[in-house]
Amino acid sequence: MERKDSPKPRPRRRAVTVRLTAARLQTLMPLCPDPKGWVSPLNGAMKRFEINTPARAAAFLAQAAHESGELRWLVERLGYSAPRLMAVWPRRFPTLAIAQGYANAPERLANFVYANRLGNGDAASGDGWRYRGRGIFQITGRGNYRRIGEALGLPLEDEPARVEQPEVAALTAAQFWQSRGLNELADDRSDDNDGADFETICVLVNGGREGLASRRAYWDAARALFA
Repeated sequence: MERKDSPKPRPRRRAVTVRLTAARLQTLMPLCPDPKGWVSPLNGAMKRFEINTPARAAAFLAQAAHESGELRWLVERLGYSAPRLMAVWPRRFPTLAIAQGYANAPERLANFVYANRLGNGDAASGDGWRYRGRGIFQITGRGNYRRIGEALGLPLEDEPARVEQPEVAALTAAQFWQSRGLNELADDRSDDNDGADFETICVLVNGGREGLASRRAYWDAARALFA
């Protein structure tokens, strides 16, 4: 017989989880070419890497929307004009004459700017072009393809073009997100500054604050969707 003064069991708290739908994705990213086709890859990747609360999903999708042009760009665009090359890589292209030799020449440019870094070989190896940026968050460099491929159990170093597929693009982005501690930064807590945390996420994803206003606009829209 139960004693009257025995403590009553606390009711279980239901986990708050989110699931993306094609309608939600189209609302957030109206330029996405195939919302229905992206729903399953994104939901699977987000579940696997615990991007499973409204706050986490909103921050992740906001960054994904900006970085990929609303899931339209899964391969790095390298067809820069000479003036743009000087703006993006001022140390590598200090003069217009040097920049003109690489303008609108994507393969040559990639092999030059990514040579001997990020695990790549020299310019003659072709690694810069082979391991140019791909995926939602633009994996770049042989070393990063190898590392993320090992984490996912996929041969990305041998088959880098697989990152252009929605399923793999979503997985690589979600793995990167979790591995950098971005779930915890995105969590909505009472003792932190969510805006400052989101800005830190931008820096960790992009390496700077490029497009911060655009990312914030996507974030606001995503939070409204998952409210």
